[in-house]
Amino acid sequence: MSNQFSEYNPSGIGQINSNLFGLPFDYESANLIVFGVPWEVTVSYGAGTANGPQRILDASPQLDLFDFDHPDGWKQGIFMAEIPQDIVDKNAYYRYLAATIIERLEQGQQLTDTPDLTPVITEINQASQQLNQWLFAQCQEAINHGKRVAVIGGDHSSPLGYFQALAAKYSSFGILHIDAHADLRNAYEGFEFSHASIMFNAMKIPQISKLVQVGLRDICHDEVEIISQSNSRIVAYYDSMMKQKLYSGTTWIEVCRSIIGHLPEYVHISFDVDGLDPKLCPRTGTPVPDGLELEQTFCLFRELVKSGRKIIGFDVCEVGDAEWDGNVGARIVYKLANFMDLSQKR
Repeated sequence: MSNQFSEYNPSGIGQINSNLFGLPFDYESANLIVFGVPWEVTVSYGAGTANGPQRILDASPQLDLFDFDHPDGWKQGIFMAEIPQDIVDKNAYYRYLAATIIERLEQGQQLTDTPDLTPVITEINQASQQLNQWLFAQCQEAINHGKRVAVIGGDHSSPLGYFQALAAKYSSFGILHIDAHADLRNAYEGFEFSHASIMFNAMKIPQISKLVQVGLRDICHDEVEIISQSNSRIVAYYDSMMKQKLYSGTTWIEVCRSIIGHLPEYVHISFDVDGLDPKLCPRTGTPVPDGLELEQTFCLFRELVKSGRKIIGFDVCEVGDAEWDGNVGARIVYKLANFMDLSQKR
């Protein structure tokens, strides 16, 4: 691998190999290990995000590797573990079962009606818990080997086991959450580990001291109540209110610094691509009009690094099953990998 690295030309044609961005690293030589989690069992609107990790992997060799923030960022060593086929298969099976639950509820019927579907809910919740345990073990093993870790979903339920692995290493950290949705619903549609419940479940982890949510614009009454009663553990930057500030003359840099001011020293970035304007990832599971531009989010992350805070991890979720979405998703993953490397070197 070292010889292959010395011969690698980052300005050359995108390498056709099995690794992310075509980079010449394996598990041992890379500093950053990326896990793809092809899971979207509980999606309640558009499907396809389970293929997001593969779409990002497929698009990634097309990227040029020069990054103005971190020109040699690729040298940190990035390796994507093989996407597990057994999880792909389980996702398809449990997605089918979940669809029967969602259809029953949308018809205004009870799960206990004939046939009783409550055992199906239990089975799905157990499968989701097993996925969380698998990801926890994978991430913890990599962390224990001195690696940095990132996760590509799947829907936004995907990274919970990763959050738990970070909590096993760090006594306190915050989450910077880019999303159109607050994801603070309790067991949405009966699914304990729903994509709409990821931050509700994250808040059960005591080591997560702060959740700062940016871009919210599709939110229910209960979630607003949870945020307002969180004693500032959860801070929301609603899209419409941020836009109103920008329209009245506040600069985006000022908004970024306000957001960052709420975060502790160690920060995980959880990036749901539906936080962006849907023209960027139109095949995401639950697109919502308006949202952030891509460079706006990169500006926010750049200011985060400049503040001296350490990015300890990131996840990118809800990338749709389309070539363009994979292209944009790959750019987000590469940029976050470089920002994380920069933050840990400062």
